[in-house]
Amino acid sequence: MKAMILAAGLGTRLRPLTDDRPKALVEIAGSTLLEITLERLRAFEFREVIINVHHFADKVVDYLKENNNFGMRIEISREEILLDTGGGLKKAANFFLEDSEAIDTPFILHNVDVISTIDLRQMIRAHLDDQSLATLAVQDRETSRYLLFDEQLQLCGRRTALDQTDEIVRPSEKLQPLAFSGIHVISPRLLNMISEEGAFSIIATYLRLAAQGEKIHAFRADEYEWRDLGRPDDLLKAAHEMKK
Repeated sequence: MKAMILAAGLGTRLRPLTDDRPKALVEIAGSTLLEITLERLRAFEFREVIINVHHFADKVVDYLKENNNFGMRIEISREEILLDTGGGLKKAANFFLEDSEAIDTPFILHNVDVISTIDLRQMIRAHLDDQSLATLAVQDRETSRYLLFDEQLQLCGRRTALDQTDEIVRPSEKLQPLAFSGIHVISPRLLNMISEEGAFSIIATYLRLAAQGEKIHAFRADEYEWRDLGRPDDLLKAAHEMKK
């Protein structure tokens, strides 16, 4: 199976740790965020991965060479300008479309700065059972930006917590605000449906497609542990928990 790791960001929230390295190579408990993500994917039998890079890109390339790509086939997608999640995925699309026989096999899109115990097999199973275009791991927790789902867990819109403004693309009598966890299961057929250009969030694509009736589902991951490692304090807390 294939996956993409989103690792091109500047890691500004992790400064000064990212003053001399990309966030993918920031360490926690002796392992880089990239190694943790790759090993987690390996545990679920993912063997082919593409990683987008920008900030200190060559350091990521050298690190992978030094570690023999962790025994995986790893491709690099260099971004001269940051393309955000949607633009980054669109640029890497050929990696997932190169094998016509695997066009119906979903892939994982995973942020490099999140760690979790989310069962990726269960996510993929739910994705296939629902015949979804994309499945997003979500939790019922506080966040600054919520995604809104109906009672069937189909994407209906989003909400900015700061001003409680809702953007609704599929009307529903009852909406559930849930926090996205930075892990997606995606059907390759979505790639040819991305019409957005330049730098854009993949969430914008999901909302547009949901408005057109496509199935963008939530996977409830409340039972699993999850942590965003976007700030130095988050790294310290996670390192402490990993030593227990």
